Amino acid sequence: MQHTLKTYIPEQAIPKIIALLDHDNLTVKVKSERKTKHGDYQRLPNGKHQISVNSNLNCYRFLITLIHEIAHFEAYKTYGKSIKPHGIEWKRTFQHLMLPFLNPEVFPLDLLPLLANHFKNPKASSDTDVKMALALKQFDEPNDKTYIFEVPFGSTFKLYNGRVFKMGHKRVKRFESVELNTGRTYLFNPNAEVELLKEVNE
Repeated sequence: MQHTLKTYIPEQAIPKIIALLDHDNLTVKVKSERKTKHGDYQRLPNGKHQISVNSNLNCYRFLITLIHEIAHFEAYKTYGKSIKPHGIEWKRTFQHLMLPFLNPEVFPLDLLPLLANHFKNPKASSDTDVKMALALKQFDEPNDKTYIFEVPFGSTFKLYNGRVFKMGHKRVKRFESVELNTGRTYLFNPNAEVELLKEVNE
């Protein structure tokens, strides 16, 4: 476990993570990219517990995701199975577990204020915190994807699943787009990554 995690998380975080994972009934698996989630936590039928995290995440997002899932395990141990998955018990546990990692030995200085603000009230998905998600993405491997907020009005773009949309207007926080196949309108967070298909017609 220790050798595997060295590949995925900041070096200074390793001792603390190893201590958090020191439990006979908890295993961690690193999985191929899943488009709909960064990681998950499962209570297995045999009474054991399993965490999985996507292998394609940069080291800072991997660490946050790993601790997010460990918090599910710790909240279950402390409060039992009747709690809400991302309720107050999980939030408090996540905050408590994350606090020792929020320092410049683990995270870059420019990320720390955003992380501190996020963990005042952590959400079910860190992607809903647009400022933090965009800041974390600067550490991703370069790719040919475009953020929704960069797509010009009227342009078409494609999602990972092949669905094609036409860019519409920005609402308060999210961007309105129409799926070409169905004519249905959808709202996207600004940090959603898409493939730009063509520029606005002149």
